[in-house]
Amino acid sequence: MRPLEQTFEMKQDSANVISVSGLTKYYDGLLAVDGIDFEVKEGEVFGFLGPNGAGKTTTIRMLTGLSQPSAGTAQVLGHDIRTGIVLAKKEFGVVPEVSNLYDELTALENLVFMAQLYGVPSDERVKRTEELLKTFGLFEKKGARFSTLSRGMKRAVTIAAALIHRPKLLFLDEPTVGLDVVNARSLRSLIQKLNHQGVTIFLTTHYLEEADLLCDRIAILVRGQVVALDTSDNLKQLVKSEPACEVRFAPTPEEVISDLEKQRGIHRVESSGANLHLYGESMPSLTEAIFQYASQKGLEIASISSAKPTLEDAFVQITGMSLEAMLVEKGGR
Repeated sequence: MRPLEQTFEMKQDSANVISVSGLTKYYDGLLAVDGIDFEVKEGEVFGFLGPNGAGKTTTIRMLTGLSQPSAGTAQVLGHDIRTGIVLAKKEFGVVPEVSNLYDELTALENLVFMAQLYGVPSDERVKRTEELLKTFGLFEKKGARFSTLSRGMKRAVTIAAALIHRPKLLFLDEPTVGLDVVNARSLRSLIQKLNHQGVTIFLTTHYLEEADLLCDRIAILVRGQVVALDTSDNLKQLVKSEPACEVRFAPTPEEVISDLEKQRGIHRVESSGANLHLYGESMPSLTEAIFQYASQKGLEIASISSAKPTLEDAFVQITGMSLEAMLVEKGGR
């Protein structure tokens, strides 16, 4: 694994793997993608965020040759998507939101079949398949039918299938949708591992904490338009918010939120599991109110810290959209 500082330097100076200019798509007169521009650098994880209907999957379909653009241009791995997509497909892999593998085939058979489709030499197919199954911790499941695998295993095999021809670029469309916390965490670790091995990743996701963790840069797409594009840290710096802190009491009273909102210097209180986010006039007034409340109620302050803007805060402020509504659309975790 490369040291982080070397990885960052390489990405800053690297060539563009994807270059998009004025890319537009109409469906029956409906504008789905509206003249977007962006670039993806070699070796980075590029996040493509937005709610359902924003145009994320439509963009991927155009970049991977499944749909022709109505206007604009794009280069993928140096190939024009209109004239050179066949050559580009030999160098990228696609993991769709819904798996494209066959339920009746085993994990091994699915991967060998995909190797055949991608033109992997016949004498390398089984060897490469078994290597990927070992990498993904699925070698013992190689003889299991795809339909019998768990949701997390199916996602892993689907990603393995997209890697069978050793692509330079991987498109991941909502990779952790529907996975439990453990499987989602495991899959995120796998994505990081692939990136550290040199695979450029184009990632769409509804989960902003996932994008914050994984992505070098993030584009936010709303109604077919890129409304922001920057690093997560820079996007967070756009947020203009009132002073805030995070606190956890032991124990936590049932009426803690309504009680705290009555305290002088506290404007509002939001809960996040056992933690409370408090917003107010200033940090001194917030901390004073917290300690006063804890003293009055005989509570222990288990933890307290200043709360910095999150990517979720940035998304809500940039788009003017409700984060909860976006997650409900997708059955968010």
